Amino acid sequence: MHCNRFRPMPYTRRDMLKQCANGFGAVALGALFGSEAGAAGQANPMAPKRSHFPAKAKSVIFLFMDGGPSQVDTFDPKPRLDREHGQPYNGEIAPSQFMARGNILKSPWEFRPYGKSGIPVSSLFPNVGTCVDDLAIIRSMVSDHPEHTNANFFLHAGFGMQGRPSMGAWATYGLGSECRDLPGFVVLNSGMIPPGGVDCFTNGFLPASYQGSLFREGANPIADLQRTEPSERIQKSKMNLLQQLDAAGLQHAVHDDKIESSIANYELAFKMQMAVPNLMDLKDETETTRRMYGIDQERTRIYGNQCLIARRLVERGVRFVELLCPSTGGDRWDQHGNLREGHQNNALAIDKPIAGLLKDLKSRGLLESTLVVWAGEFGRTPMAQGSDGRDHNPFGFTIWMAGGGVKGGTVYGATDEYGYHAVENPVTIHDLHATMLHLLGIDHKRLTYRYSGRDMRLTDVYGEVVRGVIS
Repeated sequence: MHCNRFRPMPYTRRDMLKQCANGFGAVALGALFGSEAGAAGQANPMAPKRSHFPAKAKSVIFLFMDGGPSQVDTFDPKPRLDREHGQPYNGEIAPSQFMARGNILKSPWEFRPYGKSGIPVSSLFPNVGTCVDDLAIIRSMVSDHPEHTNANFFLHAGFGMQGRPSMGAWATYGLGSECRDLPGFVVLNSGMIPPGGVDCFTNGFLPASYQGSLFREGANPIADLQRTEPSERIQKSKMNLLQQLDAAGLQHAVHDDKIESSIANYELAFKMQMAVPNLMDLKDETETTRRMYGIDQERTRIYGNQCLIARRLVERGVRFVELLCPSTGGDRWDQHGNLREGHQNNALAIDKPIAGLLKDLKSRGLLESTLVVWAGEFGRTPMAQGSDGRDHNPFGFTIWMAGGGVKGGTVYGATDEYGYHAVENPVTIHDLHATMLHLLGIDHKRLTYRYSGRDMRLTDVYGEVVRGVIS
């Protein structure tokens, strides 16, 4: 008996094509989309897609500085802090994590100009300083959140709460990947997962294929990837059975994103059993390359290894790679106290590897097609917290970009004389996302996904491309 209170859910055009004529309609649909059909006759969700306009960058390497490095100690020198060191700060204290009202704290590090551009860089980063002519340094970043977890979600996903897709998921959703045997979005865990956890790399409401794949440091970066069957023939037989079962379920499913993602993920995992060991095996890298990344030194070994893996990933066509900070015995870049030791240790661990990455990409002709972004979730205050720390500061901080169509040797925006507030050309997180997508050939206003009754996007209803950093 049919109940008038409940009606069958109507078919979409895609459902009709899949189920009509024994699924031949789906084959035709896949051909129209121009993507490679999988074993179950479905389009590969990670197949390369056309950009909205010619792209300057093909891949992104995001160097996430978890904890919030201090802009006035790295890339935004403020002589006034030297002159007023130890004096009370008489301005208004903006709402932040601890509302610390300490005395003015000068930078413990000296700045000096580098390169033809003469841009000053702190002595924390002598190696990155040699690459300054390739950097576009944005000194006027602002964020909406002064607390780590919310600020991390905001930086990664354009929204201060968990559940929204991260920028890596959006990039692979919009463009797919040019690599068939590795994930399109890879997160290299150098030692510490940031506040907010793996939800910082989530696919959110996008299909599961676009979630970031977390690679651990070491020879076996992915759990349960090793083959357990006694032979390849047995494993292939099991794979074929799984594909048949998934395909049978798919024929009768109305909402099939999860099943499609499951099929794609099983197939990808099978390919990764060969691809990942090859990726991680660095025996074909020269000793000169290893030294350039700092892999020969204990202090820089972990992050240097991850930077080199990042280069190898973009060489293979992976779309988005994020690197997490290594553990240096302190609390990330989050120095509420002991600023000198904490920032010094963090910088020593990453300075040489990052410079090695930039120089290696450039020497191989990859930098022009790879967008490298260095950023924390916020900066730090010019006043001391206690005697030797700095509080969170989302009101004016520094990031930099390189390669991928970026105008090198550029400084964009400015903070006030204390390095506290952005006062010239403020750049929001949404602006940053819009600019990154633009360099990838994507109009951020057109990259949408229908969810919960509205067209969602990474930049929500905000964001403008920062033209001043684009070549």
